[in-house]
Amino acid sequence: MNDEHVRAVDPEVADALAGEEERQERTLAMIASENHASKAVLEAQGSVLTNKYAEGYPGSRYYAGCEYADEVENLAIERATELWGAEHVNVQPHSGTQANMGVYLAMLEPGDKILSLDLTHGGHLSHGHPANFAGQLYEVEQYEVDPETGYIDYDALEKKAEAFDPDIVVSGYSAYPRAVDFERIQAVAEDVGAYHLADIAHITGLVAAGVHPSPVGVADFVTGSTHKTIRAGRGGIIMTQEEYASEIDKAVFPGGQGGPLMHNIAGKAVGFKEALQPEFTEYAEQVVSNAKALADTFANHGLDVVSGGTDTHLVLVDLRPSHPDLTGGTAEEALERTGIVLNANTVPGETRSPFNPSGIRAGTAALTTRGFENPEVREVGEHIVRVVDNPDDEGVLGEVSDRVTELCAAHPLYR
Repeated sequence: MNDEHVRAVDPEVADALAGEEERQERTLAMIASENHASKAVLEAQGSVLTNKYAEGYPGSRYYAGCEYADEVENLAIERATELWGAEHVNVQPHSGTQANMGVYLAMLEPGDKILSLDLTHGGHLSHGHPANFAGQLYEVEQYEVDPETGYIDYDALEKKAEAFDPDIVVSGYSAYPRAVDFERIQAVAEDVGAYHLADIAHITGLVAAGVHPSPVGVADFVTGSTHKTIRAGRGGIIMTQEEYASEIDKAVFPGGQGGPLMHNIAGKAVGFKEALQPEFTEYAEQVVSNAKALADTFANHGLDVVSGGTDTHLVLVDLRPSHPDLTGGTAEEALERTGIVLNANTVPGETRSPFNPSGIRAGTAALTTRGFENPEVREVGEHIVRVVDNPDDEGVLGEVSDRVTELCAAHPLYR
């Protein structure tokens, strides 16, 4: 990418940016929350909108000179409305966590109750972990997946809701590979008089393309990230019904944020336009197909795939049955040495520290963006198995590294 002006002013940062571009070119990004934005999205995010304050909302700003900021934000809202079919959309949250904060601030009081999935079972920090603001401001109880099947136990969730009497039930997850029954969770929430927040941070693109059930029009609130499977500008989004629009907008600004990051919103608008093209549906279908191929490859080579497979873009592996002495951290480090970048992850029934847990999580969104299809993803899966089986074998690591280099060269990103 062109770094002419950065290099003239700050060669140290220019070197770091060039190094990161090279790292992305020569490695396989399989962290499930990552993707590769298009050059168009990158240009929008690096645009002159970086300079503009636009506190407020289109048509009602606290600063002059916002006509083009209004145009861009309105385009992002209109395209999001078309993609997901929501009645009201707020595109200003800086992240998925900020989007969740907006819902909590709008609908809860400190001390109110949140029912969400346990972090080690696939939940997210912003769903009520004690290290996060949500766990510090609200009373939190958590449900789990069935330890035998790896699927959400909806009956147990219902019983937990009846006993806990939450004010909001959270669905949508960061390490759960199966389709979510949003209607069932909505019914549970309604039965106990709670709101339902569906956090689709990981599956925004899959939902937009119709390859995963949508909670829009089902759950009271839908939040998400705009840079994972949807490949737009980095940030968050909130979708809801018109009856909650005013409360949500006030909670985002001025409740939880100041001025919106208009350059990010421009990136969202451009990415949403890309996602409205027919090619995006083909992309999303391939993402899921690739994830299934990856899960099958792991299972066929003896790795324990949580829930037995996947319906989404991610595959979660519990290393304990096949490699009881191998931690996710050790596997992650060995794989990174070969150019395969994924992350260590907690698994249901976790017995180790979350900083060095018992599993690994792999995603196919970024590989699919690079043009990988089932045969190549299966090959990558086989390389992952070789490294997991031989994390200290320099010969194996070298052979895998050489092949990763060839695969990356065959599928360049920005060259």
